[in-house]
Amino acid sequence: MQEAPFFPIIYVRGYAMTEGERDETAADPFCGFNLGSTVYRASTDKRDPPKKFVFESPLLRLAAEFGYGDVYENGLGITDPDWQPRAGHTGLPARSVIIYRYYDSGSSLFGDGKPRDIEDYSRGLSELILRVRELVVAQEGIAAKDFRCYLVAHSMGGLVVRGFIQNPALGSDEARHAVDKIFTYATPHNGIQLAGLKVPGWLSFNDINNFNHERMADYLNMQAVYKRHQRVDFLPQEAFPIERIFCMVGTNRNDYEAGMGISRAFAGNGSDGLVKVENASVWGVDKQLNVTKTCATAYCYRAHSGYYGIVNSEEAYQNLSRFLFGDVRVDIWMQVDEVRLPQKIEAEADVQALYQFELMARPRGKRWFLSRRTTEEDSPACRTHQQLSQQQAGGGNMVYLSSVFLANRAKISSHDRTLAYAMDVGVRVPDYQVNKRFWPDQHFEGSHLFRDSLLISLEPPISAGGDWRILHSWESQRIGVATQALTYEAVKGGGIRIEVELPAGSNKPGISGKVLLIVSAWNT
Repeated sequence: MQEAPFFPIIYVRGYAMTEGERDETAADPFCGFNLGSTVYRASTDKRDPPKKFVFESPLLRLAAEFGYGDVYENGLGITDPDWQPRAGHTGLPARSVIIYRYYDSGSSLFGDGKPRDIEDYSRGLSELILRVRELVVAQEGIAAKDFRCYLVAHSMGGLVVRGFIQNPALGSDEARHAVDKIFTYATPHNGIQLAGLKVPGWLSFNDINNFNHERMADYLNMQAVYKRHQRVDFLPQEAFPIERIFCMVGTNRNDYEAGMGISRAFAGNGSDGLVKVENASVWGVDKQLNVTKTCATAYCYRAHSGYYGIVNSEEAYQNLSRFLFGDVRVDIWMQVDEVRLPQKIEAEADVQALYQFELMARPRGKRWFLSRRTTEEDSPACRTHQQLSQQQAGGGNMVYLSSVFLANRAKISSHDRTLAYAMDVGVRVPDYQVNKRFWPDQHFEGSHLFRDSLLISLEPPISAGGDWRILHSWESQRIGVATQALTYEAVKGGGIRIEVELPAGSNKPGISGKVLLIVSAWNT
Protein backbone atom coordinates (compact mmCIF):
# COMPACT_ATOMS: atom_id res chain seq x y z
CA MET A 1 0.00 0.00 0.00
CA GLN A 2 1.07 3.59 -0.64
CA GLU A 3 1.81 4.96 2.82
CA ALA A 4 1.13 8.66 3.33
CA PRO A 5 3.05 10.94 3.30
CA PHE A 6 5.69 8.92 1.42
CA PHE A 7 4.54 9.54 -2.13
CA PRO A 8 6.66 9.44 -5.31
CA ILE A 9 8.88 12.51 -5.86
CA ILE A 10 9.22 13.88 -9.39
CA TYR A 11 12.22 16.21 -9.80
CA VAL A 12 12.12 18.89 -12.50
CA ARG A 13 15.49 20.49 -13.17
CA GLY A 14 16.21 24.07 -14.22
CA TYR A 15 17.15 25.89 -17.41
CA ALA A 16 19.89 24.69 -19.75
CA MET A 17 20.77 27.52 -22.14
CA THR A 18 22.97 25.99 -24.83
CA GLU A 19 23.04 22.74 -26.76
CA GLY A 20 26.16 21.79 -24.79
CA GLU A 21 24.36 22.34 -21.49
CA ARG A 22 21.41 20.28 -22.73
CA ASP A 23 23.84 17.52 -23.68
CA GLU A 24 25.37 17.63 -20.19
CA THR A 25 21.89 17.40 -18.70
CA ALA A 26 20.92 14.49 -20.93
CA ALA A 27 24.14 12.67 -19.94
CA ASP A 28 23.37 13.01 -16.21
CA PRO A 29 20.97 10.33 -14.89
CA PHE A 30 19.74 12.54 -12.04
CA CYS A 31 20.05 16.00 -13.64
CA GLY A 32 21.94 17.41 -10.66
CA PHE A 33 19.64 16.08 -7.92
CA ASN A 34 22.49 13.75 -6.95
CA LEU A 35 25.04 16.54 -6.41
CA GLY A 36 26.23 17.34 -2.91
CA SER A 37 28.63 19.84 -1.37
CA THR A 38 31.32 20.04 1.28
CA VAL A 39 31.40 23.83 1.78
CA TYR A 40 29.17 26.62 2.98
CA ARG A 41 29.52 30.33 3.64
CA ALA A 42 29.31 31.32 7.29
CA SER A 43 29.92 34.95 6.37
CA THR A 44 28.75 37.29 3.62
CA ASP A 45 32.37 38.36 3.10
CA LYS A 46 33.78 36.26 0.28
CA ARG A 47 37.30 36.87 1.59
CA ASP A 48 36.51 34.70 4.61
CA PRO A 49 37.34 31.05 3.96
CA PRO A 50 34.38 28.67 3.61
CA LYS A 51 33.46 26.26 6.37
CA LYS A 52 33.48 22.52 5.84
CA PHE A 53 30.06 20.88 5.99
CA VAL A 54 29.37 17.66 4.09
CA PHE A 55 25.95 17.44 2.47
CA GLU A 56 25.71 14.20 0.53
CA SER A 57 22.95 15.29 -1.92
CA PRO A 58 19.15 15.34 -1.81
CA LEU A 59 18.97 11.99 -3.57
CA LEU A 60 21.26 10.16 -1.15
CA ARG A 61 19.64 11.69 1.91
CA LEU A 62 16.12 10.77 0.75
CA ALA A 63 17.37 7.23 0.20
CA ALA A 64 19.20 6.96 3.54
CA GLU A 65 16.60 8.66 5.74
CA PHE A 66 13.30 7.74 4.08
CA GLY A 67 13.97 4.68 1.93
CA TYR A 68 13.51 6.30 -1.48
CA GLY A 69 15.06 4.67 -4.54
CA ASP A 70 15.64 5.46 -8.20
CA VAL A 71 13.61 3.96 -11.06
CA TYR A 72 16.32 2.98 -13.52
CA GLU A 73 16.46 -0.72 -14.37
CA ASN A 74 18.80 -2.51 -16.78
CA GLY A 75 19.97 0.82 -18.11
CA LEU A 76 16.50 2.11 -18.95
CA GLY A 77 14.05 4.63 -17.50
CA ILE A 78 10.30 4.28 -17.07
CA THR A 79 9.50 6.19 -20.28
CA ASP A 80 11.68 3.93 -22.42
CA PRO A 81 9.59 1.39 -24.37
CA ASP A 82 11.57 -1.65 -23.18
CA TRP A 83 11.68 -0.73 -19.48
CA GLN A 84 10.61 -3.55 -17.15
CA PRO A 85 10.09 -3.50 -13.35
CA ARG A 86 12.86 -4.99 -11.30
CA ALA A 87 12.61 -8.62 -10.23
CA GLY A 88 9.78 -9.30 -7.82
CA HIS A 89 7.96 -6.05 -8.68
CA THR A 90 4.91 -5.39 -10.82
CA GLY A 91 5.51 -1.65 -11.05
CA LEU A 92 7.15 1.14 -9.02
CA PRO A 93 7.31 1.40 -5.23
CA ALA A 94 5.67 4.58 -3.93
CA ARG A 95 9.00 5.64 -2.37
CA SER A 96 10.63 6.41 -5.71
CA VAL A 97 12.45 9.46 -7.07
CA ILE A 98 11.67 10.07 -10.74
CA ILE A 99 13.71 12.54 -12.80
CA TYR A 100 11.76 14.41 -15.46
CA ARG A 101 14.21 14.29 -18.36
CA TYR A 102 12.56 16.93 -20.53
CA TYR A 103 15.82 18.06 -22.11
CA ASP A 104 16.62 14.70 -23.71
CA SER A 105 14.80 15.56 -26.95
CA GLY A 106 16.59 18.93 -27.11
CA SER A 107 20.05 17.42 -26.80
CA SER A 108 22.22 16.23 -29.65
CA LEU A 109 22.65 12.92 -27.80
CA PHE A 110 19.02 11.78 -27.92
CA GLY A 111 17.33 14.41 -30.08
CA ASP A 112 17.87 17.14 -32.63
CA GLY A 113 19.74 19.57 -30.36
CA LYS A 114 16.94 22.13 -30.43
CA PRO A 115 14.99 23.24 -27.34
CA ARG A 116 11.23 22.83 -27.24
CA ASP A 117 8.64 25.35 -26.09
CA ILE A 118 8.07 25.43 -22.36
CA GLU A 119 4.45 24.43 -23.06
CA ASP A 120 5.77 21.12 -24.42
CA TYR A 121 7.71 20.54 -21.20
CA SER A 122 4.56 21.15 -19.13
CA ARG A 123 2.53 18.73 -21.24
CA GLY A 124 5.29 16.15 -20.89
CA LEU A 125 5.17 16.51 -17.12
CA SER A 126 1.46 15.69 -17.18
CA GLU A 127 2.18 12.56 -19.22
CA LEU A 128 4.98 11.53 -16.85
CA ILE A 129 2.72 11.84 -13.79
CA LEU A 130 0.15 9.53 -15.39
CA ARG A 131 2.92 7.04 -16.26
CA VAL A 132 4.16 7.08 -12.67
CA ARG A 133 0.58 6.65 -11.45
CA GLU A 134 0.11 3.60 -13.68
CA LEU A 135 3.25 1.94 -12.29
CA VAL A 136 2.65 2.80 -8.61
CA VAL A 137 -0.95 1.59 -8.82
CA ALA A 138 0.32 -1.71 -10.25
CA GLN A 139 2.91 -2.10 -7.48
CA GLU A 140 1.04 -0.81 -4.43
CA GLY A 141 -2.45 -2.12 -5.23
CA ILE A 142 -4.21 1.22 -4.77
CA ALA A 143 -7.00 2.83 -6.78
CA ALA A 144 -5.86 5.32 -9.42
CA LYS A 145 -7.96 8.05 -7.77
CA ASP A 146 -5.96 7.63 -4.54
CA PHE A 147 -2.55 8.08 -6.15
CA ARG A 148 -0.58 11.15 -5.05
CA CYS A 149 2.89 12.50 -5.90
CA TYR A 150 5.18 15.43 -5.08
CA LEU A 151 6.71 17.85 -7.57
CA VAL A 152 10.14 19.24 -6.65
CA ALA A 153 11.62 21.77 -9.04
CA HIS A 154 14.68 23.99 -9.44
CA SER A 155 14.70 27.35 -11.22
CA MET A 156 12.85 27.17 -14.57
CA GLY A 157 11.59 23.73 -13.53
CA GLY A 158 9.20 25.54 -11.21
CA LEU A 159 7.76 27.42 -14.21
CA VAL A 160 7.32 24.12 -16.05
CA VAL A 161 5.37 22.91 -13.01
CA ARG A 162 3.25 26.07 -12.81
CA GLY A 163 2.45 25.92 -16.53
CA PHE A 164 1.12 22.40 -16.03
CA ILE A 165 -0.77 23.32 -12.85
CA GLN A 166 -2.23 26.67 -13.95
CA ASN A 167 -2.92 26.23 -17.64
CA PRO A 168 -5.70 23.71 -18.43
CA ALA A 169 -4.39 23.39 -21.98
CA LEU A 170 -1.03 22.03 -20.77
CA GLY A 171 -2.04 18.77 -19.17
CA SER A 172 -4.85 16.63 -17.88
CA ASP A 173 -7.04 17.22 -14.84
CA GLU A 174 -6.31 13.63 -13.80
CA ALA A 175 -2.60 14.40 -13.56
CA ARG A 176 -3.20 17.69 -11.73
CA HIS A 177 -5.43 15.94 -9.20
CA ALA A 178 -2.56 13.58 -8.38
CA VAL A 179 -0.21 16.36 -7.18
CA ASP A 180 -0.14 16.58 -3.38
CA LYS A 181 2.57 19.23 -2.77
CA ILE A 182 4.94 21.42 -4.77
CA PHE A 183 8.41 22.54 -3.66
CA THR A 184 10.50 25.01 -5.69
CA TYR A 185 14.13 26.01 -5.30
CA ALA A 186 15.10 29.48 -6.61
CA THR A 187 12.34 29.63 -9.20
CA PRO A 188 11.87 33.02 -10.91
CA HIS A 189 8.13 33.03 -10.27
CA ASN A 190 7.95 36.70 -11.27
CA GLY A 191 10.50 36.46 -14.04
CA ILE A 192 14.15 37.51 -14.21
CA GLN A 193 15.37 41.08 -14.01
CA LEU A 194 18.81 42.09 -15.21
CA ALA A 195 20.18 45.46 -14.06
CA GLY A 196 16.70 46.23 -12.76
CA LEU A 197 15.04 45.60 -16.14
CA LYS A 198 12.87 42.62 -16.99
CA VAL A 199 13.90 40.28 -19.81
CA PRO A 200 12.58 41.81 -23.07
CA GLY A 201 10.02 39.80 -25.02
CA TRP A 202 12.01 39.97 -28.25
CA LEU A 203 15.00 38.15 -26.67
CA SER A 204 14.07 34.67 -27.87
CA PHE A 205 17.67 33.40 -28.15
CA ASN A 206 17.92 30.00 -26.44
CA ASP A 207 14.43 30.50 -24.97
CA ILE A 208 15.53 33.25 -22.59
CA ASN A 209 12.15 34.88 -23.22
CA ASN A 210 10.62 32.10 -21.07
CA PHE A 211 11.42 34.52 -18.24
CA ASN A 212 9.76 37.54 -19.86
CA HIS A 213 6.55 38.70 -18.16
CA GLU A 214 4.34 38.73 -21.25
CA ARG A 215 5.56 35.30 -22.34
CA MET A 216 5.10 33.92 -18.81
CA ALA A 217 1.58 35.36 -18.57
CA ASP A 218 0.77 33.47 -21.77
CA TYR A 219 1.93 29.99 -20.79
CA LEU A 220 0.82 30.41 -17.16
CA ASN A 221 -2.69 31.37 -18.35
CA MET A 222 -2.77 34.60 -16.39
CA GLN A 223 -2.97 37.38 -18.96
CA ALA A 224 -5.78 39.17 -17.08
CA VAL A 225 -3.87 39.10 -13.77
CA TYR A 226 -0.71 40.41 -15.42
CA LYS A 227 -2.60 43.20 -17.13
CA ARG A 228 -4.03 44.29 -13.78
CA HIS A 229 -1.02 43.80 -11.47
CA GLN A 230 2.02 43.71 -13.79
CA ARG A 231 3.17 40.57 -11.95
CA VAL A 232 3.06 36.87 -12.83
CA ASP A 233 3.80 35.29 -9.43
CA PHE A 234 0.12 34.54 -8.76
CA LEU A 235 -1.25 31.03 -8.13
CA PRO A 236 -5.05 30.80 -8.43
CA GLN A 237 -6.59 28.89 -5.52
CA GLU A 238 -8.73 26.92 -7.95
CA ALA A 239 -5.57 25.73 -9.73
CA PHE A 240 -3.71 24.57 -6.62
CA PRO A 241 -4.00 25.32 -2.88
CA ILE A 242 -1.41 27.96 -1.98
CA GLU A 243 -0.82 26.39 1.45
CA ARG A 244 0.59 23.25 -0.23
CA ILE A 245 3.39 24.98 -2.11
CA PHE A 246 6.78 25.86 -0.61
CA CYS A 247 9.29 28.27 -2.13
CA MET A 248 12.94 28.08 -1.07
CA VAL A 249 14.66 31.41 -1.71
CA GLY A 250 18.42 31.92 -2.07
CA THR A 251 20.15 35.15 -1.01
CA ASN A 252 23.84 34.61 -1.89
CA ARG A 253 24.66 36.28 -5.19
CA ASN A 254 28.40 36.43 -4.56
CA ASP A 255 29.02 32.72 -5.17
CA TYR A 256 27.02 32.40 -8.40
CA GLU A 257 29.69 31.93 -11.06
CA ALA A 258 27.59 31.48 -14.21
CA GLY A 259 28.81 33.59 -17.12
CA MET A 260 32.04 34.33 -15.24
CA GLY A 261 30.10 36.35 -12.71
CA ILE A 262 28.29 38.54 -15.24
CA SER A 263 24.89 37.22 -14.17
CA ARG A 264 25.32 38.18 -10.53
CA ALA A 265 26.52 41.62 -11.54
CA PHE A 266 23.36 42.24 -13.55
CA ALA A 267 21.04 40.54 -11.05
CA GLY A 268 22.42 42.81 -8.33
CA ASN A 269 21.85 42.87 -4.60
CA GLY A 270 18.89 41.03 -3.14
CA SER A 271 19.29 37.99 -5.39
CA ASP A 272 20.83 34.53 -5.55
CA GLY A 273 22.96 35.66 -8.47
CA LEU A 274 20.16 35.19 -11.01
CA VAL A 275 16.74 35.46 -9.33
CA LYS A 276 15.68 38.40 -7.21
CA VAL A 277 14.54 37.51 -3.67
CA GLU A 278 11.28 39.37 -4.25
CA ASN A 279 10.56 37.31 -7.39
CA ALA A 280 11.19 33.82 -5.98
CA SER A 281 7.85 33.02 -4.29
CA VAL A 282 4.16 32.97 -5.20
CA TRP A 283 0.99 34.42 -3.72
CA GLY A 284 -2.70 33.66 -4.05
CA VAL A 285 -6.15 34.72 -2.90
CA ASP A 286 -8.36 32.68 -0.61
CA LYS A 287 -11.76 33.51 -2.08
CA GLN A 288 -13.64 32.03 0.86
CA LEU A 289 -11.83 34.25 3.37
CA ASN A 290 -11.26 37.08 0.86
CA VAL A 291 -7.62 37.48 1.91
CA THR A 292 -4.30 37.52 0.09
CA LYS A 293 -2.09 34.59 1.06
CA THR A 294 1.54 33.80 0.40
CA CYS A 295 2.97 30.33 -0.03
CA ALA A 296 5.18 28.85 2.67
CA THR A 297 8.57 30.52 2.19
CA ALA A 298 12.01 30.15 3.72
CA TYR A 299 15.33 31.85 2.97
CA CYS A 300 18.92 30.60 3.00
CA TYR A 301 22.30 32.13 2.23
CA ARG A 302 22.85 30.06 -0.91
CA ALA A 303 23.53 30.83 -4.56
CA HIS A 304 21.35 29.87 -7.51
CA SER A 305 23.59 26.88 -8.27
CA GLY A 306 27.19 25.67 -7.98
CA TYR A 307 29.15 24.40 -4.97
CA TYR A 308 27.36 26.94 -2.79
CA GLY A 309 24.07 26.33 -4.57
CA ILE A 310 20.62 26.05 -3.07
CA VAL A 311 19.71 22.53 -4.26
CA ASN A 312 22.84 20.92 -2.82
CA SER A 313 22.48 22.50 0.63
CA GLU A 314 21.53 21.12 4.03
CA GLU A 315 19.21 24.06 4.68
CA ALA A 316 17.09 23.51 1.58
CA TYR A 317 17.03 19.74 2.08
CA GLN A 318 15.80 20.11 5.64
CA ASN A 319 12.99 22.38 4.47
CA LEU A 320 12.15 19.96 1.66
CA SER A 321 12.01 16.85 3.85
CA ARG A 322 10.07 18.58 6.65
CA PHE A 323 7.59 20.10 4.19
CA LEU A 324 7.00 16.70 2.59
CA PHE A 325 7.10 14.48 5.67
CA GLY A 326 7.01 16.70 8.78
CA ASP A 327 4.59 16.78 11.72
CA VAL A 328 3.92 20.45 12.47
CA ARG A 329 3.67 23.62 10.40
CA VAL A 330 4.46 27.04 11.91
CA ASP A 331 3.77 30.26 10.01
CA ILE A 332 5.69 33.13 11.63
CA TRP A 333 4.37 36.69 11.58
CA MET A 334 5.18 39.96 13.30
CA GLN A 335 2.30 42.13 14.47
CA VAL A 336 3.40 45.74 14.83
CA ASP A 337 1.30 47.61 17.38
CA GLU A 338 3.37 50.79 17.55
CA VAL A 339 6.48 52.32 16.03
CA ARG A 340 8.04 55.20 17.95
CA LEU A 341 10.12 57.81 16.18
CA PRO A 342 13.09 59.55 17.79
CA GLN A 343 11.70 62.16 20.15
CA LYS A 344 13.20 65.10 18.26
CA ILE A 345 11.36 64.27 15.02
CA GLU A 346 8.13 62.65 16.21
CA ALA A 347 6.22 65.90 15.62
CA GLU A 348 7.54 66.33 12.06
CA ALA A 349 4.99 65.93 9.28
CA ASP A 350 7.31 64.39 6.66
CA VAL A 351 9.36 61.55 8.15
CA GLN A 352 10.56 58.68 5.99
CA ALA A 353 12.13 55.46 7.24
CA LEU A 354 12.44 51.84 6.13
CA TYR A 355 11.86 49.22 8.83
CA GLN A 356 13.63 45.93 8.22
CA PHE A 357 12.30 42.78 9.93
CA GLU A 358 14.86 40.01 10.39
CA LEU A 359 14.42 36.35 11.35
CA MET A 360 16.82 33.47 11.85
CA ALA A 361 14.97 30.26 12.79
CA ARG A 362 16.99 27.24 13.87
CA PRO A 363 16.03 23.86 15.33
CA ARG A 364 17.50 22.57 18.55
CA GLY A 365 21.09 21.33 18.34
CA LYS A 366 21.70 22.04 14.62
CA ARG A 367 24.33 24.07 12.75
CA TRP A 368 21.99 25.35 10.05
CA PHE A 369 18.93 27.58 9.84
CA LEU A 370 15.47 26.66 8.63
CA SER A 371 15.09 30.26 7.52
CA ARG A 372 17.61 33.10 7.47
CA ARG A 373 16.49 36.65 6.70
CA THR A 374 18.99 39.39 7.48
CA THR A 375 19.68 42.90 6.29
CA GLU A 376 23.29 42.04 5.37
CA GLU A 377 21.97 39.40 2.96
CA ASP A 378 19.31 41.68 1.46
CA SER A 379 16.49 39.41 2.56
CA PRO A 380 14.56 41.11 5.41
CA ALA A 381 10.86 41.86 5.19
CA CYS A 382 10.55 45.63 4.68
CA ARG A 383 7.89 48.20 5.49
CA THR A 384 8.07 51.98 5.24
CA HIS A 385 7.11 54.23 8.14
CA GLN A 386 4.08 55.37 6.15
CA GLN A 387 2.96 51.78 5.52
CA LEU A 388 3.19 50.83 9.18
CA SER A 389 1.43 54.02 10.26
CA GLN A 390 -1.43 53.44 7.81
CA GLN A 391 -1.69 49.74 8.67
CA GLN A 392 -1.63 50.55 12.37
CA ALA A 393 -4.55 52.94 11.93
CA GLY A 394 -6.47 50.31 9.94
CA GLY A 395 -5.60 47.37 12.19
CA GLY A 396 -3.75 45.45 9.47
CA ASN A 397 -0.20 45.72 10.74
CA MET A 398 0.95 42.17 9.99
CA VAL A 399 4.35 41.28 8.50
CA TYR A 400 4.93 37.74 7.22
CA LEU A 401 8.41 36.44 8.08
CA SER A 402 8.65 32.75 7.13
CA SER A 403 7.17 29.29 7.52
CA VAL A 404 8.95 26.39 9.19
CA PHE A 405 8.03 22.73 9.34
CA LEU A 406 9.05 20.65 12.31
CA ALA A 407 9.55 16.89 12.54
CA ASN A 408 9.91 14.58 15.50
CA ARG A 409 11.30 11.49 13.87
CA ALA A 410 12.22 9.94 17.23
CA LYS A 411 8.68 10.03 18.58
CA ILE A 412 8.12 6.29 18.11
CA SER A 413 11.07 5.35 20.31
CA SER A 414 11.21 8.35 22.66
CA HIS A 415 8.98 9.78 25.36
CA ASP A 416 10.03 13.32 24.39
CA ARG A 417 7.35 14.57 22.00
CA THR A 418 8.41 18.20 22.09
CA LEU A 419 9.43 20.14 19.00
CA ALA A 420 11.76 22.96 19.95
CA TYR A 421 13.44 25.74 18.01
CA ALA A 422 14.78 29.25 18.45
CA MET A 423 14.05 32.41 16.52
CA ASP A 424 16.41 35.36 16.42
CA VAL A 425 14.07 38.29 15.80
CA GLY A 426 15.25 41.78 14.91
CA VAL A 427 13.83 45.08 13.67
CA ARG A 428 16.17 47.80 12.46
CA VAL A 429 15.97 51.17 10.74
CA PRO A 430 19.03 52.06 8.63
CA ASP A 431 18.27 55.77 8.68
CA TYR A 432 15.60 58.45 8.95
CA GLN A 433 14.79 61.23 6.51
CA VAL A 434 13.06 64.44 7.56
CA ASN A 435 11.65 66.60 4.79
CA LYS A 436 13.54 64.40 2.30
CA ARG A 437 16.90 65.05 3.97
CA PHE A 438 18.99 62.54 5.90
CA TRP A 439 18.65 63.01 9.67
CA PRO A 440 21.79 61.77 11.51
CA ASP A 441 21.18 63.09 15.02
CA GLN A 442 20.84 60.64 17.95
CA HIS A 443 20.87 57.69 15.58
CA PHE A 444 23.45 55.07 14.69
CA GLU A 445 23.21 53.87 11.09
CA GLY A 446 21.73 50.37 10.88
CA SER A 447 20.97 50.11 14.60
CA HIS A 448 18.25 47.79 15.89
CA LEU A 449 15.01 48.97 17.44
CA PHE A 450 14.60 45.45 18.77
CA ARG A 451 16.71 42.27 18.83
CA ASP A 452 16.26 39.15 20.94
CA SER A 453 15.95 35.35 20.67
CA LEU A 454 12.64 33.62 21.25
CA LEU A 455 12.77 29.99 22.41
CA ILE A 456 9.68 27.92 21.63
CA SER A 457 8.77 24.39 22.74
CA LEU A 458 5.69 22.74 21.19
CA GLU A 459 4.16 19.46 22.28
CA PRO A 460 1.31 18.38 19.99
CA PRO A 461 -1.85 16.75 21.39
CA ILE A 462 -1.70 13.03 21.97
CA SER A 463 -5.09 12.58 20.32
CA ALA A 464 -7.38 14.61 18.09
CA GLY A 465 -9.07 17.39 20.01
CA GLY A 466 -6.47 17.31 22.78
CA ASP A 467 -4.48 20.24 24.11
CA TRP A 468 -1.13 21.56 22.96
CA ARG A 469 1.55 22.21 25.56
CA ILE A 470 3.49 25.33 24.64
CA LEU A 471 6.42 26.94 26.45
CA HIS A 472 8.48 29.99 25.58
CA SER A 473 11.17 32.35 26.86
CA TRP A 474 12.97 35.39 25.53
CA GLU A 475 16.65 34.60 25.80
CA SER A 476 17.37 38.03 27.28
CA GLN A 477 15.22 36.98 30.23
CA ARG A 478 16.14 33.30 30.58
CA ILE A 479 19.04 31.86 28.63
CA GLY A 480 18.82 28.55 26.80
CA VAL A 481 15.49 27.10 27.98
CA ALA A 482 11.77 27.69 27.37
CA THR A 483 9.92 27.69 30.69
CA GLN A 484 6.93 30.04 30.52
CA ALA A 485 3.59 28.56 29.50
CA LEU A 486 1.64 30.16 26.65
CA THR A 487 -2.07 30.11 25.98
CA TYR A 488 -3.48 29.86 22.48
CA GLU A 489 -6.71 30.17 20.56
CA ALA A 490 -8.14 27.96 17.86
CA VAL A 491 -8.26 29.27 14.29
CA LYS A 492 -10.25 28.18 11.30
CA GLY A 493 -8.91 25.03 9.68
CA GLY A 494 -7.85 23.27 12.88
CA GLY A 495 -4.74 25.26 13.74
CA ILE A 496 -3.93 27.40 16.75
CA ARG A 497 -2.77 31.00 17.11
CA ILE A 498 -0.02 31.85 19.59
CA GLU A 499 0.88 35.42 20.53
CA VAL A 500 4.20 36.29 22.17
CA GLU A 501 4.56 39.88 23.30
CA LEU A 502 7.84 41.60 22.52
CA PRO A 503 9.60 42.50 25.79
CA ALA A 504 8.06 45.74 27.06
CA GLY A 505 9.81 49.00 26.34
CA SER A 506 9.06 52.66 25.82
CA ASN A 507 12.30 53.87 24.27
CA LYS A 508 12.20 56.37 21.42
CA PRO A 509 12.86 55.26 18.76
CA GLY A 510 11.31 51.87 19.47
CA ILE A 511 8.72 49.30 18.54
CA SER A 512 5.96 47.38 20.30
CA GLY A 513 4.16 44.33 19.05
CA LYS A 514 3.95 40.56 19.05
CA VAL A 515 5.42 37.55 17.36
CA LEU A 516 2.47 35.54 16.00
CA LEU A 517 2.73 31.81 15.36
CA ILE A 518 0.01 30.01 13.43
CA VAL A 519 0.61 26.36 14.30
CA SER A 520 -1.13 23.38 12.75
CA ALA A 521 -0.66 19.65 12.52
CA TRP A 522 0.89 18.64 9.20
CA ASN A 523 0.49 15.41 7.24
CA THR A 524 -2.36 14.19 9.44
